[in-house]
Amino acid sequence: MELRHCALQALRTSEPQQKVDEVIVIWSQLASCSIAGDIIPEPPGLPGRPALPPLIDPTRVPQRSPYTAEGRAALIHAICHIEFNAINLALDAVWRFAGMPTAFYRDWMRVAFEEAQHFTLLHRHLETLGHRYGVFPAHDGLWEMCEKTREDIVARMALVPRTLEARGLDATPLIQARLAKVGTPDALAASALLDIILSDEIGHVAIGNRWYRWLCERHGLDPVTHYGALVQRHRAPRLRPPFNDAARRQAGFTQQELDYLMGV
Repeated sequence: MELRHCALQALRTSEPQQKVDEVIVIWSQLASCSIAGDIIPEPPGLPGRPALPPLIDPTRVPQRSPYTAEGRAALIHAICHIEFNAINLALDAVWRFAGMPTAFYRDWMRVAFEEAQHFTLLHRHLETLGHRYGVFPAHDGLWEMCEKTREDIVARMALVPRTLEARGLDATPLIQARLAKVGTPDALAASALLDIILSDEIGHVAIGNRWYRWLCERHGLDPVTHYGALVQRHRAPRLRPPFNDAARRQAGFTQQELDYLMGV
């Protein structure tokens, strides 16, 4: 197997379970995969995804209360959608960017595999609530940033894993607190799943931090200064507190970077 071409094939797959299965196969054979050094032409129709859920503007996504069964299902569906997108984001990093060290491709394939596990856990929980992935509307913010950074690997590492995905480190404890207040068995079960996901996501953000700094060093860029420039260039959202400082430190954010987020 050649890793980057296989990752592209999985990225093009539309059906969620088939995509998950393909990622598992690639991961299981990772040690024996070769890695092509060529630039792979981009095919049309990326990423592969199902016809549902309908993708709408983020401001039009309905807000539902977690104190209702449907509201909790919608919440789990929203996180499930994030994890499905995260599979695609990791696969895109593997196939798109040629000429990186072998460890880069293995790191992002690991992320794709763990995101596939997260999607599976959440989707199974969603099914216990009487719903399936695709039944609630969603938005496409994560993939839109992937598109903006398609030609700049430094921007990709800066603005996807260590910006948008890192926001999940901040949001997860807040979501868990809301679920704890609800206190129903399904809400507590969902919170336990988020514990597993948060632990893995710290590692994923750490991978983004590591490769962003590696690239900055290679190009002679200051990581903090260049990050600010990339946020402006690609119109990335300026993150607002509260921040999960403990999780962000575990993921490799420096005090200088945390100060930047706080506007210090």
